[in-house]
Amino acid sequence: MLDVTKSLPKDPAELRAFTALLLAEVKSQAVLIEKLRHQLAGHRAHRFGASSETAEQLQLALEMSEIAIAALTAKLRLPEDTPADKPKRKPIPDHIPRVEVELTTGDTACAQCGGKLRRLGEDVTEELEYLPGRFIVNRIVRPRMACSGCDCFTQAPLPTRPIERGRPGPGLLAHVLVNKYADHLPLYRQSQIFERDGRDLDRSTLADWVGKSTALLSPLADAIGRHVLAGQAIFVDDTPVAMLAPGTGKTQTARLWAYGRDERPWGSAVPPAS
Repeated sequence: MLDVTKSLPKDPAELRAFTALLLAEVKSQAVLIEKLRHQLAGHRAHRFGASSETAEQLQLALEMSEIAIAALTAKLRLPEDTPADKPKRKPIPDHIPRVEVELTTGDTACAQCGGKLRRLGEDVTEELEYLPGRFIVNRIVRPRMACSGCDCFTQAPLPTRPIERGRPGPGLLAHVLVNKYADHLPLYRQSQIFERDGRDLDRSTLADWVGKSTALLSPLADAIGRHVLAGQAIFVDDTPVAMLAPGTGKTQTARLWAYGRDERPWGSAVPPAS
C-alpha cells in the first residue's frame, strides 16, 4: 500500500517511478474491487438465484469487468502486473505445428568497417496464431550477427505485434473477437473449445486480449462513429433487452442503440457504415 503521507519527490526520475507505482496501485485496487464485487454476487446467487442462468450471467459480467480493466490498462499505459503477481505462463504445446520465419538484415558485411559478419546466435520468439480450423505457432528467428573485424553487432528488429510482449497473433485475436462480438460466443465457452484442441487459454487471458484489442481498435471505431454521425440522414434502432441482474434473481431492462448511415438510395457515393 502506498504511503499517502510521503512527500512527492522532486527529482524527475524519482517522480516518474512514484507515478508508475501509484498507477500500479490504482489498477490493483480496481481489480480487487471487481473481484470482491463478483464474489459477493456469487454468494448471493448461490443462496437466492437460479443456479444455471445466474452462473452464466456471472461469467459474462466477470468477462466484461476483465475486458474493461485490460482496455483501461492499455489506454492509460498502466504498468503490467509484476512477475510475482502474474501467473507463470504455460509453454505452448509441442504438438502444435511450427512455421519458422527467419528475419535478417540482409547484410553480409559490416556497415562500420566492411568486415565479414559471422553468426553468433539467434533470438527466437514464439507467437501463437490461428488459421481457420487449426492453430499454428510462428517461430520468428532473428540471427545475431557480429563483425569479425570490429565490435559491430547487427540484428533484424522484431516486427510490430498487436499486443507488445504478448503471444497472440493477429489471426488469433481476430478469431476471438469475431466469435465474441459477431457470433455471440462468450469467452469462457471459447476457452472450453480451445481446451478440446489441447490449448489451455484461460478466460481471464482471453479477456485481457479482448480489452487490449478494443483499445487498439478504438481510433478506428471513433472514426467510423464520426463518419456515421456526419450523415444528413441517420438510421437509429433502439432495442430493449431483458438482462439478468447478478445477485438479485431479477431482470432489468438494458438497451442496445445502433446507428447507421446509408445514402446510396439518394445517389450518393459516400460509403455506408454503422
